[in-house]
Amino acid sequence: MAPLKRKTPEELLLSIAKLHQGRLKILIGAVSGSGKTYHMLREGLQLKRDGIDVVLCALSTLQSAETLEQVEPFERVPSIHWWKEGAEQKDLDPDALVERNAEVVLIDGLAHRNREGARFKTRLEDVQYLLGKGISVITTINVYELEGVDEAAFKWTGIRPACTVPANTLELADEVRLIDVSPETMLKRFKEGQLGAQPGPASALRGNLAVLRELSLRLVAEGVNESLEKHREELGLTGPSGASERILVTAQYHWNGSLYVRRGEQIARRLNGDIVVVSFIHPQKQLSKEELAFKASIKKLTMKVGGTFEELPLLRRRRLPPALVRYAEEHQVTRIVMGHSKQSRWQQLWQGSIADSVLRKLKQIDLFLMADRAEHEGERILPVKQRSDSQKALFRRFSQAEREQQMESIRRGHFNLYIGAAPGVGKTYTMLSEANIMLRKGIDVVIGLVETHGRQDTEKQIGELPIIERLAIQYHGAALEEMDVEAIIRRNPDVVLVDELAHTNVPGSIRKKRFEDVIHLLEKGISVISTMNVQHIESLNDAIEQVTGVRVRETVPDAIIRLADQVELIDVTPQMLQQRMREGKIYAKDKVEQALGAFFTTGNLIALRELALRELADDVDERLEAWDRNQTLRGPLRRREVIFVGVDIHADAERLIRRGFRIAYRLKAQWHVHYVQHAASWTDESINKRDALMKLTERLGGVFEMSKTESRNHIAGTLLTAAGRAKATQLIVGQSGRKAWHSMLRGNIVRELLQAGRHMDVLIVANRLTDK
Repeated sequence: MAPLKRKTPEELLLSIAKLHQGRLKILIGAVSGSGKTYHMLREGLQLKRDGIDVVLCALSTLQSAETLEQVEPFERVPSIHWWKEGAEQKDLDPDALVERNAEVVLIDGLAHRNREGARFKTRLEDVQYLLGKGISVITTINVYELEGVDEAAFKWTGIRPACTVPANTLELADEVRLIDVSPETMLKRFKEGQLGAQPGPASALRGNLAVLRELSLRLVAEGVNESLEKHREELGLTGPSGASERILVTAQYHWNGSLYVRRGEQIARRLNGDIVVVSFIHPQKQLSKEELAFKASIKKLTMKVGGTFEELPLLRRRRLPPALVRYAEEHQVTRIVMGHSKQSRWQQLWQGSIADSVLRKLKQIDLFLMADRAEHEGERILPVKQRSDSQKALFRRFSQAEREQQMESIRRGHFNLYIGAAPGVGKTYTMLSEANIMLRKGIDVVIGLVETHGRQDTEKQIGELPIIERLAIQYHGAALEEMDVEAIIRRNPDVVLVDELAHTNVPGSIRKKRFEDVIHLLEKGISVISTMNVQHIESLNDAIEQVTGVRVRETVPDAIIRLADQVELIDVTPQMLQQRMREGKIYAKDKVEQALGAFFTTGNLIALRELALRELADDVDERLEAWDRNQTLRGPLRRREVIFVGVDIHADAERLIRRGFRIAYRLKAQWHVHYVQHAASWTDESINKRDALMKLTERLGGVFEMSKTESRNHIAGTLLTAAGRAKATQLIVGQSGRKAWHSMLRGNIVRELLQAGRHMDVLIVANRLTDK
């Protein structure tokens, strides 16, 4: 529904002014050579085909052959050439561009300082002048050329840009598109001399390329998150979007307050989220010297970890739960971090439990209760990172099993995966373009299965690529087609293209899922290039449903994404995707309005894009950590974790298992799923549910265990005993959906776990189902 709020006079004037303003689009990449100019020219060509007047100016000549081919159709407006330290420089000629008055100008390298005496000092000022004259601009920039990011890039990589643009430059753009490329692809381009000039030594290091790539992914994700929050605000939506994490730490002015902030910061960094710290204080209370010192310490620590701190008035202790929950909801918090209660059972009955009261009021927000390890283990600070054994590993002799594993890895085919936020972003097109380049280089590449969905641009990209005929399978009297895996193996190409990795094969196929076919091809030594959308990642299934309202049935285990040697994101802005949709380039014209009003809404596309950016950033960080633990942007792990998920097969167990996996994966932790049976006997329905949970846990790499108790009253104790045997450091359970009267009569398992499990961290996952 469109917002009904009337615009202010200032908003009306701004909207009118924008009608006369040119449009700015920025293509951002990790480093020079990532393909920004190539994609800028491709967008320009598409605009020309649509009848838009497009010209070029100040294009860098240090480009690949593929990029230079794209230049031919364009008119060039001459730039002003000059020399600096023996290198040729190009400045825009703003007056010539205004006189030419094209609708769109393609300009390379936004971070550029003009010659002495130029009308404007920087290219950014040139661009702003053109925008003011009603001329739209598409331009490029590297992530480390943004102020603020340049310091982080120098710290991690030693790379310094020749010129930077202000930190808010991306905010000036109407659209920002990320051109993502893997370090392996960049190193290959350097080796083959595709980029003309040789890169500097720091730019050619795989670890540095990965760091810059992660910086660009996270930076664009933050911008997308801001646009998502603005869009939700305009629609009057409240609560977390489901696309990102925001951690709220409630800390009092006590010695353990800093511990809670540090724990919250660790969670925020590993989950790629923001951190907010809040303290509730009686407005008339005079703080002691000790409390003032703790307050200063907490504020300083919060600033150091990049969080925000706020002190709020609270008249009575009993008002803390509603005040905390209200604050969390207003600030789109996804998880509250606080300490376990130190009250006895009788004190909780008499005075009331804050955690219990918070839980009863929470909706769609998780609650994390931190163990007091100072009391249980004598631990007041998080343990330091353990020394690396990498030097020892270099000289250790491989066992026979390890040698066989290494040989199998060497024989295995190479696996490249293109991921997008939604259908129509260009995954198949990019895969086919890459295959055509391979074919011209003499690489034996074939199409195993490609779905063009009738998109003409994609069909043209097939070109001369050999196609393996599909296999016809009879099903219910109809002949259905699937990829012919055995025919591909007999053909034995170097590389095979396999579209739509999440596809479920027709019943009667040798393997149930297409990703299983891909694994089989890799084991035969055939390299595979494949595609998928972010909504098909198994562990994101619940987040996708929360964002879009759609439960995706076809999923791919996260382990398959980790199996890929290279994962690249095909990033497209929601505006660009919706325009493609309206032009009939994704679905048939008669389905466009339905799609735009359902899955392809602006809110859905923004949220899916943010999920894709953050997921790829995490994937880059995991790979970076595998190469060099000292270089990971999310920081080192501080303690060895064991995650223990308690489930009830009659509740929302699948969501808990996926949440447990994502937490364990990011913490590099072992993880267990445990079900305590208290029913007298199994029904067919409960057996089927149990088996489904076992398969899901095993598919995600966890251990599923069961135990039995005669009474429901013993479930909490049995679960904690099993967690103790597993040496669990964090217990994950679901929020109770039962009514208060039911808990009074039959007991509340979550409350019992909190009472008896204070020696470990406990995460209570919000119940997103309606109470029963």
